[in-house]
Amino acid sequence: MNLLEALGLQHPVIQAGMGGGVAGGELAGSVSASGALGTVGIADPHTFAGELRRASELAGKRPIAANLLVPFIRKAHVDACAAGKVPLVVLHGGISARWITALRATGARVLCTVGSATQARRALAAGATGLVVQGVEAGGHLMADRPLEVTLPEVLEAVDDVPVLAAGGVADAADVRRLLAAGATGAVAGTRFLLTEESRAHPEYKKRVLGAERTLRTLLFGVGWHLAHRVVPNAATDRWCAGDDLGPRWMRGLNRVSAPLGKALPLTALDTMVSLQRGWLPLYTPALPLAGMSTAAVDHTALYAGETAHRIHDVVPAAEAVARLAP
Repeated sequence: MNLLEALGLQHPVIQAGMGGGVAGGELAGSVSASGALGTVGIADPHTFAGELRRASELAGKRPIAANLLVPFIRKAHVDACAAGKVPLVVLHGGISARWITALRATGARVLCTVGSATQARRALAAGATGLVVQGVEAGGHLMADRPLEVTLPEVLEAVDDVPVLAAGGVADAADVRRLLAAGATGAVAGTRFLLTEESRAHPEYKKRVLGAERTLRTLLFGVGWHLAHRVVPNAATDRWCAGDDLGPRWMRGLNRVSAPLGKALPLTALDTMVSLQRGWLPLYTPALPLAGMSTAAVDHTALYAGETAHRIHDVVPAAEAVARLAP
């Protein structure tokens, strides 16, 4: 019996745990209630605990998962997972034996997101019980710099019998079937669930993703953050990434220096900084625009989305998204 069967899922589909408040209890609970695995994304510990409780209420007896960004994890996040009896936690943005050990002590299975066989071996050596293999076509923060069709077989060949989920380029049931045939335990979808009614992304953000003609891999939104990320264009990228998708060299250097801020500042501080961001100064945090924020924020925050944006054409209820992904 593989991991997803052990969790009692009807469909081998996992909703990516988008952070920043997008993947809250409403989205995760609705996904799980529909037979897939909903994931609550990281937020400040108090909010995170509340969203886990809300997701569990909506999911009924079905399991939910949690997604934690390694630089921002606090003990209170682990305590919230323990209190909520979360059976599966995905770590993203790094490999931490400390947090893997702490989360496994709660009884959770812990998966790490990786983009290469080297990262996969490091994650398992640190105690991870499984992997999420990412391709560079995925939206959001990128552990990978090569396509999933390259990284997935490389990782599968390098590891023993552990759960291996695949992320990047998942828009419909055909994509899920393709990844299962390639040896993945299940498929992780992000952009498809971003474009749902339960997602807390700003309505204009969703509109921009639906209308995007391209995505770009950039380092523009990197104050306090160390990973490249895939976004759809907005005024900030138009201005500062015209010559190089990654952004100006001086800005990238400044972002590297600021990376330790992610460990020092609470998540609420990065969100608060959104109101201070302006188009004329490329000092942008990884925060994204949420429903309720000013529409102007959409042009100077990260509009995370994967290459599947070209193949998704509507905003639907989470249950419908699950149905469209079910192989």
